[in-house]
Amino acid sequence: MSRADVAQAAGQAELAVAPSRVRAPKADTYLKSAEAVELARAALAEITRPGDVGELIGLEMEAERVGTLSFACTLPGYVGWRWAVTVARVPRGRHVTVSETELLPGRDALLAPPWVPWAERLRPGDLGPGDVLPHIVDDDRLEPGYEATGKNADRIAIWELGLGRPRVLSPEGRDAAAQRWYNGDHGPTAPEAVKAAAKCATCGFVTPLAGSLRRVFGVCTNEWSSRDGQVVSYDHGCGAHSETDVAHGATHWPANHAMVDDSTLIPLELGPATKPEPEVAPGQDAAPAPEAPDLGSPADAAAALDQG
Repeated sequence: MSRADVAQAAGQAELAVAPSRVRAPKADTYLKSAEAVELARAALAEITRPGDVGELIGLEMEAERVGTLSFACTLPGYVGWRWAVTVARVPRGRHVTVSETELLPGRDALLAPPWVPWAERLRPGDLGPGDVLPHIVDDDRLEPGYEATGKNADRIAIWELGLGRPRVLSPEGRDAAAQRWYNGDHGPTAPEAVKAAAKCATCGFVTPLAGSLRRVFGVCTNEWSSRDGQVVSYDHGCGAHSETDVAHGATHWPANHAMVDDSTLIPLELGPATKPEPEVAPGQDAAPAPEAPDLGSPADAAAALDQG
């Protein structure tokens, strides 16, 4: 290896060890001159209206004899953005040229959120009739059916191979689903479960699930329950429990209220209907009205009514 090669290797090693020693480019007076600023504004006039370009913000050196002039953007809706014009000059040259122009966001610029593919933006509940989810090859919630492990591995593998499913629920997917159900409206912390008088474990309408999930969850089959056809934990509950009943309260009638026995009522016989008075011919006197019998005191009147 020659001395030049050794010196070059040593210089590269020094730069790799101490990158802070790399000298920053010096400010170029030609790139920030009035002529360069006018040249940059003229270049921006080709992509936007002159009124959309505000005052000069400053010059940022990119390399030797290469810098970017920044101007404030006055476009509505682009607060915090800036127009950037990269200018340069050749060695020992005084003539400045424009390399490129663009609109860039500043530190306080209003930016759109990062773009996320639609398959990653979907959330549970977004899937509607006719929609199809993209196929996930490496789904942590699933595993090949013939790789099932555990005490019943052979039985599960034979069953899944006969069923024709290439993948089955993995332990991670099973645990995630169980935790999601238990922490949500299907678990013991749901408002209806907290106020329930009894739990689903003693309800005759709950059918246990298959597999290891049957130890914690079942399916409600009561059409009167708000969880009909849904998974519920055994410590869930609702008002449609098969063994609970409503509280029977006492009568609303007051204790000292007198009851009426209609079997002791005596019917009152009414007399004959009153006949209309005869018409009096002109010139004749009206017949005198019959005098009412004197019944005496109220007691005598009551006795007379009793005698009929």
